[in-house]
Amino acid sequence: MDGAIHRAAGPELLEECRGLGGCPTGQARITKGYKLPAKYVIHTVGPVWRQGGHKEAELLASCYRQSLSIAAQYGCETVAFPAISCGVYGYPLDQAARISLGATRDFLVSNELPRLVRWVMFDGATHDAWLAAWKHDGRP
Repeated sequence: MDGAIHRAAGPELLEECRGLGGCPTGQARITKGYKLPAKYVIHTVGPVWRQGGHKEAELLASCYRQSLSIAAQYGCETVAFPAISCGVYGYPLDQAARISLGATRDFLVSNELPRLVRWVMFDGATHDAWLAAWKHDGRP
């Protein structure tokens, strides 16, 4: 996902990212969107799945909370998320979906912004995992 965003935004995005000083796992940073149809890009680093014994769930939830908090601070009404940590980082889809939806629901209950959150999935299996979590845990 990261590579696709950078290609679409143009080289200015990478240049701005270099000035951020990195982003620790579970935290988030914001940049301009450059050539993207979005005003901003919120960058977050999810945890690598290591069998669940290294605070992966807490770090993944923090990615969503931190990203949503930054979005609210910048007045973003809409946010789109990928399935953070579910690609090469190997996070199990069913667990990631529950964490993602729960952290987002908890944030939205007490904040006015963003007004709309979307998840953009890479494949059918990821979509199905989020849909199952949505149906099981109740809609936020």
